[in-house]
Amino acid sequence: MKTIKQHHFIKATPEEVFTAITNPFTIELWSGYPAQMEAREGTEFSIFEGDIAGRNIKISENKELVQEWYFGDRQEQSIVTISLKQHQSGTKVSLEHTNVPDEEAEEFEEGWNNTYWGAIKEFFK
Repeated sequence: MKTIKQHHFIKATPEEVFTAITNPFTIELWSGYPAQMEAREGTEFSIFEGDIAGRNIKISENKELVQEWYFGDRQEQSIVTISLKQHQSGTKVSLEHTNVPDEEAEEFEEGWNNTYWGAIKEFFK
């Protein structure tokens, strides 16, 4: 199992970025796909037509989102932690995605960079 760590800068406030990753209507705007998401701990979510699904574990509004991502019947939880910090003219995003299956790590690294954060950065241009 691998861990993916990334840092991104987005030209938007932490509040705007938090909304972009937790509001189903905003997720649909930047991803192009309907989303099931609720910014509430314990709720399940599904984005990218179900390609990504899981459960919200911890939510600190405008600061942090911790999720469990489902990978079939694996024993170890795959945990995504997204931290948002105000920066001079935007938001510094720190991502840590643990217990990513080895055979899928490269695909997930690229997906985070391009499909997820890349789309959000483009959305805020």
